[in-house]
Amino acid sequence: MKNILKRSIFLVLFTTILSCNPDDYIVATASEAPKLVTPATGFSIILSKETENNVATVVKWDAAKYTGSQTVINYTIEIAKAGTNFANPISAASTTELSKSLKVSELNQALVNGGFIEKQVNDVEIRIKSVLGISGIPQYSNVNIFKATPYRVPLASSHWLVGAATPGGWSWEGDAETEFPLVIGKTNIYKVTVVLKSGEAFREFLGNNFTNDGNWDSSHNYTYYSGLGFTIDSELVNAGDGDANFKYTGPTGSRVLTIDNAAKTITLD
Repeated sequence: MKNILKRSIFLVLFTTILSCNPDDYIVATASEAPKLVTPATGFSIILSKETENNVATVVKWDAAKYTGSQTVINYTIEIAKAGTNFANPISAASTTELSKSLKVSELNQALVNGGFIEKQVNDVEIRIKSVLGISGIPQYSNVNIFKATPYRVPLASSHWLVGAATPGGWSWEGDAETEFPLVIGKTNIYKVTVVLKSGEAFREFLGNNFTNDGNWDSSHNYTYYSGLGFTIDSELVNAGDGDANFKYTGPTGSRVLTIDNAAKTITLD
């Protein structure tokens, strides 16, 4: 009888323990939000592919505080377009520390993901989000505003246009080259809208090493395409300059250049 009673008491206690929610034993409330220190309002940076492994900025903040039972505090660096009140925040990085060095590539990727305009100065809002444990009790820091100019993250399949007829001239410096991307959903049609200068030449390059020295080793010129039997727009002729570059003979202005390797046509619209 005693054994039966003991087993009954044990069963009741065990069932009670199992029925309890672990969260019932964690008592914590938000006490003080983290305080963002750097980058301070007024900070400005121009990002570039050449320096992508450099540190763009060190984000620092003072710790968030919570009262009651404690666990690890996780911090997320959030950015958003200025004036949007963080309606669609982008996470730049997360850590349990009180600072984080952001590489140029990391900050640039966050800006691109956030829809910031490439190669233009953008006003960026930044804040710190603290969370107790994995997802509990969020707090948000003060907001600072800085200026950032992101660079374009090119498609791996893109070709490039370089030459006096293009906006960047015969230069690869500072992203001067014009990206010539594949049409989305196609494997053999390249198209770009570019301002072409009348009477000047350019050439198509197949690669880009993203240095100021450029990638001159692999290219397609006018005779390459004419030799394959391409029909080439009448406003593009052989420059006859030793490299058989394309020479643009139309009026200076914005044009749509398309190279269709399936149809074997090069057109300007």
